[in-house]
Amino acid sequence: MQNNIIKKTIQLQDGKEITIESGKLARQADGSVVVTMGKTMLLATAVANEKPKEGIDFLPLSVDYQEKFAAAGKIPGSFLKREARLTDSEILICRLVDRALRPLFPNDYHCDIQVNISLISADPDALPDSLAALAASSALSISDIPFNGPISEARIARVDGQFVINPTMEQKNLADIDIMVGATFDNITMVEGEMNEISEEDMLEALKLAHDAIKIQCQTQKEMAKEVNISKREYEPEVSDEDFKKELFDTYYQKYYDVAVKEIKEKKERKNAFKAIKQEYLENLPEENELDPFLINKYFGEIEKKASRDLVLNESKRLDGRKSNEIRSINCEVDYLPLAHGSALFTRGETQALVVTTLGTKEDEQMIDSFEGLSFKNFMMHYNFPAFSVGEARGSRG
Repeated sequence: MQNNIIKKTIQLQDGKEITIESGKLARQADGSVVVTMGKTMLLATAVANEKPKEGIDFLPLSVDYQEKFAAAGKIPGSFLKREARLTDSEILICRLVDRALRPLFPNDYHCDIQVNISLISADPDALPDSLAALAASSALSISDIPFNGPISEARIARVDGQFVINPTMEQKNLADIDIMVGATFDNITMVEGEMNEISEEDMLEALKLAHDAIKIQCQTQKEMAKEVNISKREYEPEVSDEDFKKELFDTYYQKYYDVAVKEIKEKKERKNAFKAIKQEYLENLPEENELDPFLINKYFGEIEKKASRDLVLNESKRLDGRKSNEIRSINCEVDYLPLAHGSALFTRGETQALVVTTLGTKEDEQMIDSFEGLSFKNFMMHYNFPAFSVGEARGSRG
């Protein structure tokens, strides 16, 4: 918890300033900052549990970004007048931040981490989504949560031939290049956006300018963390047994590799062949064994992953026998559904997509109520990934 207020300022190339302030809001969070550009303000907090849940072998990180209507002096237009679930736009911003943060936590750190980013003041000339990752990373950097950052993201747009970092809404709408770049001080880790056809040289210039801006933001975070001077917490690393792991690899790696080189084309058949190796091991275990089932599953999973990867590196082939320059057979069928306005069945290997198009009138437009005001959308694309599509049984979620 920070009791003293620390404030840092970042100067952008066009004269705009970004400030990062800690110690004023959300003092009970492990780390919290307010990031300001113009009249746009984001509150970011980071909190992590002290101990991981039992049997967890992944990073349970959740990133929530929400744009409060009150930030723009608005009341939601819905009947309930209360802000509810995240919009599609907010969910996409959550993912942008998550993708840049997630690789930078220690591999053996499995405590629940929650990062919340709230838009608390909205300025139409200072778009908040380009500040969200900076805010999240700053909160983590000044906390005691183990984090190998910092990172940041910057939007770069080209307007009338000139590149602009973190453009206004008007500039963004006029741009022929509009990309969000995520990076550490040393490396670019993510690029997402849209543009008209451009040259490779223009793309590289855009990435370089964005990364140059991110380097400054990362350096400011480092200086802020040094000033806050909080040591990263000690944590219990995941349970491991290197001797047991080596024993399994020495005994079963070749068996997995032999299955991999068989070029079994059917995914289910191939999965069963791998599964049979582990099953053989389990059946031969003495009844009084005290081995951890979690470690058995974990290490067999690592053996399968390494054997599959080595096949590609050693043989330049994939598990189903395809060479590295070959794609799966593709089949496309149109008008699959007799009454839909448009439909298509796409099959590529064992992957299928059933796509349906529905045409509507002006009255079917989607009304979007956001802090920026009312807008309308006449093209909606909805994507569903049901559990049965990968042969699994699990509850349906929104």
